[in-house]
Amino acid sequence: MEKVIIEAKNLVKTYGEGEGLMYALNNVSINVYEHDFLVILGGSGSGKSTFLNMIGAIDKVDSGEILVNGDDIVKYNDKQLTLYRRNTVGFVYQFFNLINDITVYQNVVLAPGSRDKEKALALLDRVGLKDKKDKFPRQLSGGQQQRVAIARALNKQSDILLCDEPTGALDDASGKAVLKLIEDIHNEGKTIVLVTHTREIAGMANRIITMKDGQVIKEEFNDHVIKAEEVVW
Repeated sequence: MEKVIIEAKNLVKTYGEGEGLMYALNNVSINVYEHDFLVILGGSGSGKSTFLNMIGAIDKVDSGEILVNGDDIVKYNDKQLTLYRRNTVGFVYQFFNLINDITVYQNVVLAPGSRDKEKALALLDRVGLKDKKDKFPRQLSGGQQQRVAIARALNKQSDILLCDEPTGALDDASGKAVLKLIEDIHNEGKTIVLVTHTREIAGMANRIITMKDGQVIKEEFNDHVIKAEEVVW
């Protein structure tokens, strides 16, 4: 097993109060290892996306520790969290989160932490969209928009890619193309943490964690990793 790069310990996140108190995370502890392809599996309300938002510093826990290369990001101030999001993790969302009134190229080159124009063009070429660089996101299909979002996430120095239901808004063909891109990125050395409700996608991972009702209920090691092209759902 590779070294631990993210160690989430006893995470608690609640919403509401009194009789309406709900646990989004209830004492969750998960390790992410260097070069992991970790899938976190669960239905709606299981806590999987909440967990991803915590290790991505999109939201804050009520209690617990998130040690990233030994540093507890729970204790970071706003400036430190901004630098962490800029330099340590890339985030791919289910609904793309592109800026619709700027071009595809501008969306990628303006990724937080990067203004590398040549790299942005190279990444668009890599995801097969260099010829769409002057289009606006609304002019692209869902699958194309997600590939732009991945290019944007890669246009920084981060070694960890966090993917929140990256195929959830896509048709089968587009979803499989996005999974192939994520697979290639992992094979090049990136650590992948991907949350999904689709069991079949979990076959791509070397490790699978299942969540339910804000808790981890199972951890599995996958000895028969499948390729993206083999995923059928």
